[in-house]
Amino acid sequence: MDVFLFIALLVAALGLIAAVLMQSRGSGLGATFGGGDASSFRTRRGVEQRLYQFTIVLAVIFVTVSMFIYIAE
Repeated sequence: MDVFLFIALLVAALGLIAAVLMQSRGSGLGATFGGGDASSFRTRRGVEQRLYQFTIVLAVIFVTVSMFIYIAE
């Protein structure tokens, strides 16, 4: 059971890292410090919306599995 939980945690962590890195918020270093285009407040559509929802689901799975591992020990 512990091995299954650790594998699930590893898969959730790697998936969460990949999902966060695939989300694009701007282009370049200027966008990091507040520069960039004026469309920073816009709605997500299509694939971007699904990726955002998938990231939230992976985060919930990661936290849940982490709590199960903590309780199991």
